Amino acid sequence: MSEYIHKSHNVSILMYHLVFPAKYRKVVFDEFVDKVLKEVCLEIEKRYDIKFLEIGTDKDQVHFLVQSVPTYSVTKIVTIIKSISAREIFRRIPLVKKVLWGGEFWSDGYFSSTVSKHGDESVIGPYVKNQGMEYQILHNDFQLRIF
Repeated sequence: MSEYIHKSHNVSILMYHLVFPAKYRKVVFDEFVDKVLKEVCLEIEKRYDIKFLEIGTDKDQVHFLVQSVPTYSVTKIVTIIKSISAREIFRRIPLVKKVLWGGEFWSDGYFSSTVSKHGDESVIGPYVKNQGMEYQILHNDFQLRIF
């Protein structure tokens, strides 16, 4: 469950859904790799301001629901998770490196999306409107542009 993170000058609840595919979309996740990945992620939690709310594996990709602080960009979170987990999986299960032809563990790409504790745009909009006496929209940009 997500919690408010209190730092010296801010309180935040930033959550992200991240999806990392394995290199070449190879089927590398089994019970051993899953166990090591979970252990590594829980160790990352102890050393960095990243909380793993959920970790789920498919055969060729991993879904993370993580919470972090505003000083960590999504790119930094992704880099920390990918680099440490790949290094540890290769170190603890050498067979995985063989399956991936001695190369990298993760694909270069990833998917990221913000997640709200209170809902999506359709829920947040009315909530913000009802907070003040006279709500006024200063900017609204939901239309896709051609150019």
